[in-house]
Amino acid sequence: MSFPHLTAHLTTLTTTLLAASLLVLAPASAHAATAAKAAKAVKPAASNDAAALPAYQADLSQTTVSGLSSGGFMAAQFAVAYSATVAGAGIIAGGPFFCSGQPGRFPYIPYLTNALTTCMNPGSAQVAPPVASELLRAANDFARARLIDDTANLQRQRVYLFSGTKDQTVTRPVVEQVGKFYQLAGTPAAQIRFVDTVGAGHAIITDNNQDKPCAVTESPFINDCDFVQARDILQHLYPDLQPSSTTLTGKLIAFNQRSFIQNAYSSMNNTGYAYIPKACDSESCRVHVVFHGCLQTTQAIGDRFYTSTGYNQVADANKIIVLYPQAEPSPVYPYNPKGCWDFWGYTSINPIDPDFYRKSGTQMEAVKGMLDRLAARRGSR
Repeated sequence: MSFPHLTAHLTTLTTTLLAASLLVLAPASAHAATAAKAAKAVKPAASNDAAALPAYQADLSQTTVSGLSSGGFMAAQFAVAYSATVAGAGIIAGGPFFCSGQPGRFPYIPYLTNALTTCMNPGSAQVAPPVASELLRAANDFARARLIDDTANLQRQRVYLFSGTKDQTVTRPVVEQVGKFYQLAGTPAAQIRFVDTVGAGHAIITDNNQDKPCAVTESPFINDCDFVQARDILQHLYPDLQPSSTTLTGKLIAFNQRSFIQNAYSSMNNTGYAYIPKACDSESCRVHVVFHGCLQTTQAIGDRFYTSTGYNQVADANKIIVLYPQAEPSPVYPYNPKGCWDFWGYTSINPIDPDFYRKSGTQMEAVKGMLDRLAARRGSR
C-alpha cells in the first residue's frame, strides 16, 4: 500500500514487519488427539474439491466472534460493524474497532503506521495507545453514514478480553482500550470480562502440556497455561453452557469460500471450514465465528487451527456451529505475505479512503455472507 508522504520502500518494509509481528490464533486443547479423530478432520482442500456451504437455519440472533491478534482485531471490527447481528466478542491480544484509523485526520491517516505502533506495542514505539473515545466517535460517524450498524447495539454485547502479562507483541494498554470503548458505548460492566493476570506470552491458551510453555512468544503461539481459553471465552459469551464434549459427534466440513468473495484482492482462501454439531442437522443452532491470525493459515499449519483449538468440544455439547473463515498469504497484491486479517486497509483499492472496517469491506462482507448462508432454510440453494 502507499499513502501520501510514505515512500514505497517504507510501505514494503512496514507491511512486512506487521505481517511478521501479528502472530495468530492456533489453539489446542487437552483433547486434541481425540478431537482430531472424532471430528473427521479434513485436509486443506482446493476450491474445486470443496462443496457449497450448506444451509442449517442457524439462529443468527446469538452470533458471536473471537480471535487472536490480527484475528482479535478482526473480531472487534466485525462485532462493531455488524453489531445488529453479533451478540458478543472474544478478543485475545487485539485492539478496538478502527484502531489503525487513529491518530490522524482525513485526508491523511497513516493506517499502516498506526497498526504497527499505536495498535501493537505503543510503549516500545514511544507513541500513545489508541484512544477509545476517539474511536467510538468515529464509529458513531460511520453508523450515521450507514457504513456500519447502529452503535447502540453494542450495549447488549458480551465482551471477553485477554492480555497475557508476558505479551510484548500486542500489549495491555491496547487491549484495555477495547473495554473502554465498550464502556463508553454504554455496555454494562457486568458484560465485560478482562483477563489480565495470566503470565502468558502472545498466544492462545490451552491445557495441553504438549504446547509451548505459558510465558513464551514463539511459533505456533499456542501456550499451555492450564486452562482452555476457547471454553473461557464461550462461557462468558454464552453463560448457559453445558460441559464440553470429550468425544465429538459432529462433523468438520470444508466449503467453497470463494463463492462469498466479491473482490480479487481479498487475500482469502478458496476454502473455509466449519464444525457442525450433530444436533444442528435437525435443530436451529447459534453460530460462533473464529478468526485465525497471521502465520496460522492452512498453508502454514494445515488443519491444526480448526481441529485442535478447543472450540469444537464446547460447540458439540451446546448446539453451536463454529465457522472458521480463512485468509491466505498474498505475496504480491494485496501484500499480505503472512496471511493476516485486514485491519489497516491492505484489501482496499483506495488507500486514502479504505473500507476494511465497513460492512461493505471485502473480508467483512464475505464472512457475513457465510453467516447468512448458515441461516438460510435447509435445502435451499
